[in-house]
Amino acid sequence: MATKTTETTNPEINNLPLFLDLENMPSMDLLLNDKSTAGFEEGSIIKGRVAEKRDNGILVDIGCKAEGFISKEEFKDWESINVDDVIDVFLEQIEDNRHQPVLSIQKAAFSKDWTRINEKYKEGSIAKGVMKHRVKGGIIVDVDGVEAFLPGSQIDVAPVKDMDALIGLEFDFKIVKINDERKNIVVSRRELLEADRADKRANVLKNIVKGNAYKGTIKNITDFGAFIDMGGVDGLLHITDMSWGRINHPSELVQLGQELEVVVLDIDYTKERLSLGLKQKSKNPWETVAEKYPVGTKIKGKVVNIMPYGAFVEVETGIEGLIHVSEMSWTKRISKPTEMVKMGDEVEAVVLDIQPDTKKISLGLRQTTQNPWEIIATKYPVGSKVKGKVRNMTSYGAFIEIENDIDGMIHVSDMSWTRKINNPTEVLKIGDEVEAIVLAIDVSQQRISLGMKQLESDPWQNIDAIYKIGDVVTGKVSKITAFGAFVELTNKIDGLVHVSQITDEHVERVKDVLQVGQEIKARVIKIDQAERRIGLSIKAANKEVVNEEELKVVSEQVEEALRSGEALVGFGEALENSGFKGLENK
Repeated sequence: MATKTTETTNPEINNLPLFLDLENMPSMDLLLNDKSTAGFEEGSIIKGRVAEKRDNGILVDIGCKAEGFISKEEFKDWESINVDDVIDVFLEQIEDNRHQPVLSIQKAAFSKDWTRINEKYKEGSIAKGVMKHRVKGGIIVDVDGVEAFLPGSQIDVAPVKDMDALIGLEFDFKIVKINDERKNIVVSRRELLEADRADKRANVLKNIVKGNAYKGTIKNITDFGAFIDMGGVDGLLHITDMSWGRINHPSELVQLGQELEVVVLDIDYTKERLSLGLKQKSKNPWETVAEKYPVGTKIKGKVVNIMPYGAFVEVETGIEGLIHVSEMSWTKRISKPTEMVKMGDEVEAVVLDIQPDTKKISLGLRQTTQNPWEIIATKYPVGSKVKGKVRNMTSYGAFIEIENDIDGMIHVSDMSWTRKINNPTEVLKIGDEVEAIVLAIDVSQQRISLGMKQLESDPWQNIDAIYKIGDVVTGKVSKITAFGAFVELTNKIDGLVHVSQITDEHVERVKDVLQVGQEIKARVIKIDQAERRIGLSIKAANKEVVNEEELKVVSEQVEEALRSGEALVGFGEALENSGFKGLENK
């Protein structure tokens, strides 16, 4: 292949060989990028001479075709720099876009410091450092001239509220991470503190004795207790171990920073924790409570807590008794303790029961006064007549106020000798003033039984003298039911006319034939003194019975029908079977 040649008048090029292999010649870009050919390497530290000192910086000759510029701001001691001084510089670029080398004296110093740090320290080493300034997430620390990063979480064992207060202070740090590629160091002060605390904890736990008392400092207070620094080991003083008495919050007894002597109750060597007690420094008052406050003793105390079921009274420091709602009043039905007492009240009560093992004292408020039920029992013995107003009613009776909020009850079964009362509203209403007889008094159960019907004699005791089977009687319809009508006779005695005994014709509905208040005439066909029932027949009242013997037969048939429990159902059939229809034809 022929070799191409070229010729030029440029003196620099004329120094080249006269004949060039242009096809195998390196490209211009390759020649320009080959910066190591002059003996320089980017990223290295080289010697340079101060060629010129200006107001804003210096020109440095490193032996290249151009001088490099270093800004005045890079020098710690600008005044000491003079022309012809030989200094170490860091070569960032052999040539920038202005064909000048890019130099840095700070980076040269950092590079030397970095090399020194790498030789002096390894990850895990301990080094002294000075807190320089805050940055996002932590603090920059100067470690032997190299800036290291101290994360906020590694400053102390507890969160630091004021980082600025640490700036300028010198501490020992543990080198956690050295990153050669990024040229950064991460340090920790917390790891050293934790290690130191661990050593202290081990020594404290080794020397501490369960049951002995030691001094500590309150470092934190929570709702459930206080944490105490016992010289490197944390102990918990639980709220229940602060006082023999009631405490609502630990801050009532202790304060942050307070020095306190406490008893070591338990040691957890695994978790390196202590359980502490303050009340254990004094004697348990419950040990002598039974001797000091025997049952029946009258005490004075302050209401310190109120629950739905009663009020707690502080008898003395560490000793509380409960007044149950049931022991607050002899006569009132107390639904809430606040109806009788409130927080802070000074009250007088009687000791009803003591259980030192379970730390319980039962107190009574009502026992400080005489039981009014005992007074009532004396004042109104059984058989006495009382008068009062109906204060309340239930489905089974009416409550009558006797005096001083004491009620007696009249049961529905004691309201009438002659009528079956299903509900007291059939006879009474609230506010009615009634008289009654005291039937029974139970002081222990606070009950008085009263009776209205006992005010008069029982007419059924003399019923044979009042009515006889076969008598024709008159009365007023008092009540209508589906099976018949009740008729009020003399002496307030009710008789029943079954639906089959109203008329000879079939009756579908009683109210179509009879009305309440209507006066009727009927014949007595049944008297059952044991069951207190009188059977009546309107039909029979319109018939004539020839003699007593025939009437007796009819009565026996009727009695047999009544025993069925259907209340006179089949009475018509009984009359037919007895020959009653034949009698009326005679």
